[in-house]
Amino acid sequence: MIRTIEASNRIDGMDLNLSLRRAARDFGNHCATIYNGRKRSWRDTHLRVEHLAGALEKLGVGKGDRVAGLAFNSDNYLELFYAVWRIGAVMVPLNSRWSVAENTYALNDSGAKILFSSEEYKAIEEQLLSQTDVSTIVRIGDSDGSCMCTEGLIHASESPNHVDVGAGDLAAIFYTGGTTGFPKGVMLSHGGLIVSALSFAPVMKADQESRYLHGPPFFHMAAGTAIVMMTMFAATHIILDRFDEKSALSALAEHRATHGLFVPSMVQMFIAELKQNPVDVSSLKTMIYGASPMPEATIRAALQAFPDTEFVQAYGQTELSPFATALRHSDHILEGPLSNRLRSAGRTIPNCEIKITDENGTPLPTGEIGEICVRGPNVMLGYWNKPKETADTIVGGWCRTGDAGYFDEDRYLYIADRVKDMIISGGENVYSAEVENAVMSYPDVIECAVIGIPSEEWGESVHAIVHVSDGSEITFEKLYVHCKSLIAGYKCPKSFEVHDGPLPLTPIGKISKKALRAPFWEGRKRNVN
Repeated sequence: MIRTIEASNRIDGMDLNLSLRRAARDFGNHCATIYNGRKRSWRDTHLRVEHLAGALEKLGVGKGDRVAGLAFNSDNYLELFYAVWRIGAVMVPLNSRWSVAENTYALNDSGAKILFSSEEYKAIEEQLLSQTDVSTIVRIGDSDGSCMCTEGLIHASESPNHVDVGAGDLAAIFYTGGTTGFPKGVMLSHGGLIVSALSFAPVMKADQESRYLHGPPFFHMAAGTAIVMMTMFAATHIILDRFDEKSALSALAEHRATHGLFVPSMVQMFIAELKQNPVDVSSLKTMIYGASPMPEATIRAALQAFPDTEFVQAYGQTELSPFATALRHSDHILEGPLSNRLRSAGRTIPNCEIKITDENGTPLPTGEIGEICVRGPNVMLGYWNKPKETADTIVGGWCRTGDAGYFDEDRYLYIADRVKDMIISGGENVYSAEVENAVMSYPDVIECAVIGIPSEEWGESVHAIVHVSDGSEITFEKLYVHCKSLIAGYKCPKSFEVHDGPLPLTPIGKISKKALRAPFWEGRKRNVN
């Protein structure tokens, strides 16, 4: 039985649970979460989080310990985030689309001893237990009796002891692709996540009456910041276990969602579905889009499909918690001399500073293309267990994004290209080195270059260009099956071509991806967002 928690007079630091305590205290009866027909108030959510945090403490989890989650979105999963933060532990949301090998790496790298998983991943739990140092698996929600479950822990536990948590403490490790072929754990602090949410909230006009429809999975930083922001305002989380356009539009209409963040591929699905099966989307006040390139034609179509909605483009990356700039709805100008702003990433958000530098780190003047560097409290603490990569990325307090761009005279940021070989497909980061490692392990492949090519559906799609041995009978089907055994399906090449002879080289002897990309991107204005 969950007991009422007495009010506490303690004063904590700048931690993420402060917003949850406020929501329960000031808006206790307000709806916190809607999931599969189930609604929970902020008071009930806070009580459940307290008791789950107490259970974690009994399981030996302390401040700084890592707790992993491998699950589809749910209200229970959202509660886990706050239970982990309540005791000063570190949340590690694993990518539910990764292969067993990839999540094994992340578990071993993070040192997580406890894994919370949903029913969908029951089949791979034994593999993860045998290949990692995870000692305990807890089912998110109810259990069939084969293991512990969060419902059982919540009803059998009490509140944890007080733990001092401050702005600089590590809150979460979000894994993102690695340029060396291995995922990197991005360390985000309590203060960084709070500042990022507070800085972006005015742009999207969020408040306590907001009803936020979650599109991306919770392991995605876009969802992570939405969890923080909407809880901060004691707004309502409308949660789908996974995204499909029919269910999302149905939930939008039924629950009168007011806000949501969606990657361009999701927006395109919305547009197509609304043409076939119109529903009432008039409640949606603000749609944020980003994480991958959005074709201008799609933006125009979206503005027609959602006539009552304001659109905001967000640019950033996981390392920035994740926002750096925003293109406001008022800048979505379709005609006239200012229509070029539609191709920009907008202006810098509050509490954030951006400069454009050359290869030596020297600031460049307006209009010149260089690397985009960001400074502010939203910048990550570093990469987990990767001091060299951290030192290469955070230089003098500035985070080198790996993206190239320039400012115009009005300080609108335009993204020109990527410094790093990263492909953003459907909102997911795909690092070419990781895919190339998989392709190169195919017996007949001599050389390989993986690039992003234009895709109307995904923004970019993964394309492999290979030089193979004479007499090879390589086919796309064989290559895809081979890669699928090593990396997640969304990272696998969606197309490939056999190059006639060795791949082109740069003057210093590296494969020239610029030359390989050129035919695919020629004449396009919106290469990267």
